[in-house]
Amino acid sequence: MNSLATSLATGSSGPRGLLNRFADVFTRLVGDDLLALLARVGIAAVFFYSGRTKVEGLLSVTDNAVALFADEYKVPLLPPDVAAHMAAYAEHLFPLLLVLGLLTRVSALALLGMTAVIQIFVYPDAWPTHLTWATILLLLAGRGGGAWSLDCALGLK
Repeated sequence: MNSLATSLATGSSGPRGLLNRFADVFTRLVGDDLLALLARVGIAAVFFYSGRTKVEGLLSVTDNAVALFADEYKVPLLPPDVAAHMAAYAEHLFPLLLVLGLLTRVSALALLGMTAVIQIFVYPDAWPTHLTWATILLLLAGRGGGAWSLDCALGLK
């Protein structure tokens, strides 16, 4: 075995060692808790801003939102006015809870359910976007909100 192959195999010096040291430093700088916070805030923004398009003022669902559910979204089993209200309230409540890190797993699962409904019934061709959302939401549902969350402060898993 030549010296380069030996160096790469041991991982203590050379390109592998350099990459491993970089990975160690990066892992310390960007830990799981920062990633959890960024995931919570990032996905919360997507849903919150969507919810804001459905309301006027604090939480008064617009006629346009109801019409959107009647004409374009066509969610099965729910009348358009009920679906519009449920979506508007969910898109405000669960993102707020995610940002706070309160009931993170429950909120992530609720938004994951909403994502599934959107994917299956509303925009089936938008799977790359929905897969991105689902990945973030599954991470939060599986691992929780991290150390920088109210869940952690309150001792909630």
